[in-house]
Amino acid sequence: MNPQIEKLHTIAGKDSRMIIGLMSGTSLDGLDVALCRFVGNGLATKVDVIQFATVPFEDEIKVEIRKVFAQKNIDFPLLCQLNPWIANLHAGIINSCLAKWNISSEKVDIIASHGQTVMHTPKRLHRNDKFPNGTLQIGDGDHIAVKTGIITVSDFRQKHCALGGEGAPMALYGDFLLFSDLQENRILINIGGIANFTWLPANKDISYAFATDTGPGNTLIDAFCKKYFNLDYDKGAEIALTGKCNHDLLDALLQNEYFAQTHPKTTGPELLNLEYLEKAQLKSDSMSETPENVLNTLTHFTARTLSDYIKKSIETQELGKSVVYLSGGGMHNPLISDLLKQFLPVQKMENMGVLGVSGDAKEAVLFAALANESLAGEMFSYGKISFPA
Repeated sequence: MNPQIEKLHTIAGKDSRMIIGLMSGTSLDGLDVALCRFVGNGLATKVDVIQFATVPFEDEIKVEIRKVFAQKNIDFPLLCQLNPWIANLHAGIINSCLAKWNISSEKVDIIASHGQTVMHTPKRLHRNDKFPNGTLQIGDGDHIAVKTGIITVSDFRQKHCALGGEGAPMALYGDFLLFSDLQENRILINIGGIANFTWLPANKDISYAFATDTGPGNTLIDAFCKKYFNLDYDKGAEIALTGKCNHDLLDALLQNEYFAQTHPKTTGPELLNLEYLEKAQLKSDSMSETPENVLNTLTHFTARTLSDYIKKSIETQELGKSVVYLSGGGMHNPLISDLLKQFLPVQKMENMGVLGVSGDAKEAVLFAALANESLAGEMFSYGKISFPA
């Protein structure tokens, strides 16, 4: 047998696998690195997060990524150069983390790399019948593998598109395997740059489960903070809490056909950006509104789009018996969490950590879970989508 194929076969047959999951989202705040031990596969999957770190990106890195991130017109040679540059950056972060944790690369079976999204254009957004759903993540997996010496699985979103999905959200299968429960309806809300949730009914039947984006998470809040306060984000909602919601502006923000569309659906900063905000301000005659009030309104926008679609897509009786678990950077925004508690008629709301995986680590862990299934899982189909892809 070819030695490389034999190595994969050996890893797949092990009692447990050590997998590093990587996540760098649309917030561009840094790279999440989760070192996980997986036992089993499918519904028998068990995961233990051995180590986790979020390594912040320096301003230079953010500046370079933003030159191509969600931009219609870019320097194409720069995009080509960023692909290996980001990969080498991620590989360096992995090597540093392993050294800090005193873990040799030989003990890691595989890396699951999400990459850095720079463009997301599902058909519902680009509306060109000639072309399929499109999404682009940079950070070449081959460079990561060479720089770390660890087998690397990447292009998860491309695989999802190839099989008929929109490339996002990717949470459904991992959430189902790791967090579904026979006794409890669960709504797993993740608030990154874009907000999404996974519905896991207590019957533990994936045909009733779904995951979908709902609209903005932190993307508009962060972009507005950068422009008007020269801050990367509104820490602890300190600025938003000094303002008041402009309900005319909020209504204008909510007037987009995307929010009425059915799931599964995806979106991104290609739609939800400062230009979108300006159009809503013009429509609502709120261009002279104070920055603090606008920021408060944008925070309401995130909570409203999440709660409105959850209430629209889950029966009231089932919703009332459900528990919400929060993850992502937005879970640290007390105004968002307070508004969700106000808007959602659920049993209770918790952070993901009570389920054994911190809300900050969750997405990186989910990509590690997909890699585990790619190695050791059996093919499983749900509608048009097959897992592992």
